[in-house]
Amino acid sequence: MKFTLDWLKDHLDTQASADEIGTALTMIGLEVESIDSQGKALDGFVVAHVVEAKRHPNSDHLSVCKVDAGTGELIDVVCGAPNCRTGMKSVFAFPGTYIPGKDFELKAGVVIRGAPSNGMLCSGAELELSNDHDGILELPAEAPVGTKYVDYAGLDGVVFDISITPNRGDATGVYGIARDLAAFGLGTLKTTDFTPVPSQGPSPILPLPHRFAADEPKAIRKFAGRYIRGVRNGPSPDWLQQRLRAVGLRPINAIVDITNLVSLGWGRPLHAYDADRVEGEMVLRNGRGEEFDALDNKIYRIDETMTVIADDRGPLCLGGVMGGIRSGVTEATVNVFMECASWDPQLIARTGRKTGIVSDARYRLERSVDPALTEPGMELATRLVLELCGGEPMEPAISGEDVFPETVVDFPLAEVRRLTGLEVSAAEIEAILTRLGFGVEGGGEVRKVQVPSWRPDVTQKADLVEEVMRMVGVDKVPVEPLLRLDHVAPRMLTTIQNRRRIARRALAARGLDEAVTWSFISHDDAVRFGGGSADRQLANAIASDMTDMRPSLLPGLLAGARRNANRGFEDVALFEVGQIFLSDRPEGQHTHASGVRTGTAKLTGAGRHWSGKAEAVSVWDAKADLAAVLDALGVDIDKAQVLAEPARWSHPGRGGRVALGPKLTLGWFGELHPALAAELDIDGPVAAFEIDLDALPEPRRKATRTKPALELSPFQPVSRDFAFVMDRDVPAASILRAARGADKALISDVGIFDVFEGTHLGAGRKSVAIEVTLQPHERTLTDEEIDKVAAAVVAAVTKSTGGELRT
Repeated sequence: MKFTLDWLKDHLDTQASADEIGTALTMIGLEVESIDSQGKALDGFVVAHVVEAKRHPNSDHLSVCKVDAGTGELIDVVCGAPNCRTGMKSVFAFPGTYIPGKDFELKAGVVIRGAPSNGMLCSGAELELSNDHDGILELPAEAPVGTKYVDYAGLDGVVFDISITPNRGDATGVYGIARDLAAFGLGTLKTTDFTPVPSQGPSPILPLPHRFAADEPKAIRKFAGRYIRGVRNGPSPDWLQQRLRAVGLRPINAIVDITNLVSLGWGRPLHAYDADRVEGEMVLRNGRGEEFDALDNKIYRIDETMTVIADDRGPLCLGGVMGGIRSGVTEATVNVFMECASWDPQLIARTGRKTGIVSDARYRLERSVDPALTEPGMELATRLVLELCGGEPMEPAISGEDVFPETVVDFPLAEVRRLTGLEVSAAEIEAILTRLGFGVEGGGEVRKVQVPSWRPDVTQKADLVEEVMRMVGVDKVPVEPLLRLDHVAPRMLTTIQNRRRIARRALAARGLDEAVTWSFISHDDAVRFGGGSADRQLANAIASDMTDMRPSLLPGLLAGARRNANRGFEDVALFEVGQIFLSDRPEGQHTHASGVRTGTAKLTGAGRHWSGKAEAVSVWDAKADLAAVLDALGVDIDKAQVLAEPARWSHPGRGGRVALGPKLTLGWFGELHPALAAELDIDGPVAAFEIDLDALPEPRRKATRTKPALELSPFQPVSRDFAFVMDRDVPAASILRAARGADKALISDVGIFDVFEGTHLGAGRKSVAIEVTLQPHERTLTDEEIDKVAAAVVAAVTKSTGGELRT
């Protein structure tokens, strides 16, 4: 929400400075985003005198000018404006000045068709002051040469930009902001004349009938319109144009500018129709699937949930959101129908989301504007039209009824102390609420407070406490330390929050960089990674490549890896911990931890090194990353099932699935399928993994036994090597599992150190060598005891795998 200091002072009698007002706004909950000079973008432009203007010798439409810009020397300028002539005064830009209307910086030493040009005479469009680009600005003869144009034109005012929370519809108008500042003690609120304008006759447009089916939602509550005959529309006065430009709005014509003035000034959106373009009877109804050509030059499909104002030909206005081109007001408009209506905020928000229209009217109406301003807003707009455009006002056309909250709250005054710690007297509390427009009745410790029509967000006593607190000052709330606990604090993080934290730390410790990617991906990427269903497609996508909710974190990570590779960084390791969407139901939202490694980005580092060959990443790097995260989360991958069942994105022979039982999948790992890598324009290899943090078993609330203390054995461990010949398709995990189970008390570790295949072993056979480590705890092992464990290892592996000891 933008407004100028001068605009604010139209509603607030105050001597406060801009800085004091900015501080006060933030204190009362209207956070200030910025305080800027209105003419900041035009600071480099000056008033100049065209001393001489001659026709360019090499052009029929250019002029060669001598310009006095107050520097003491005449400046050569080539100008193409048809109104450029000797003796006129205009606005001049020196070389190096940024031209906002053209989005470029003026260069020095320019030669145009053989004539030097060391500056520029500017039009209103080039300064973004108007749409006039047919000629340069003409200033009065008394305009002082060399003066900054912003100073001469009065464009040096202060512009506030504040952030408004969704519940503060009353603060979407300058008048509502002034009311809060006055209650804060920064001045006196000025009243606005809302008295009805005398009518000159019956209205040609009668009260609009409501034509809604019994089961249709009705976005409109009350409609107030007025037919104004014989207006003289045209450009609005300079003061109005400057006020709108200062807040980023483009002046259009007097009547449209008046509607914008009332909307921003009093938070009361209106819409003006060219009454001569209305065909037949105007009615209020819902859409019927027809098309609507809106003022933003886009065509929208109107369905039965959207309220429109229509005539016999079709919709004239999408109620509360945007008007239509067919009935739009132009400078040729003679008869105007001015509309001011009260709308249902939720239905307006729903219509805005469906259509994707973001308008000033929608912004205000979905935040609940004051319903009591419906008719007064129309009267105010009528008075402004008569002042600026003339005309004859007809009788108002009113339909519907006022809908007011009528909220009364029983307010115990002690709640202020209980909830904020502030010591505020009963008289001061009553004075604050009264200044804010609340009605306070009764005596004693509990008062009855009548909520004003412009504050539907206030519904309970805590809301009233907040009103008192922000007027007293949030900085006045006493700061008191919490009581020190005399026991161990309970766990604060939820299970999934703790898992996210642990996963991030584990992956960062392994050298992966954290990425945060969009939850939206393209439809093609969603299909590639198991999504793409209709229930996960966005109804109003923010971009053509962000149409679907992601079924996996990998598309975003792979896109990040591709962008890095395109910029010369081919070896990257990225991870993300975030949400994925398996359906549009709450249970379909899971938290995953995923990562990718590309090129040579292994755990030990990426790139070439003199000490050895740079190895490319592989499936084993992905498995190691996944195992490290599971280990940090308390899941031993050796006790889980590692199955040769790759994910759909994985190379079929270089990937797997980690599970606990037949149905509970913990994650996937593998190398990206070459065909998929080609589709995504990524040079392989790429190692990736996914972990479903929601699939991990819930930790036991009560430990069944205490974790034993660390015991380091003083006795030397013993290692023995074994080589087994077995069928080629026997998984390595079954060998390790069998060897570990041979003697769980003595065997502390088992690892594979060699795999060999050869013709002398037989077709379809392989040799697997393992190292078994024995760790005694009570005494040094004898040869007989070692041989006994060795025999048990051979027997266990032989029985489990069908292999035989290689000799």
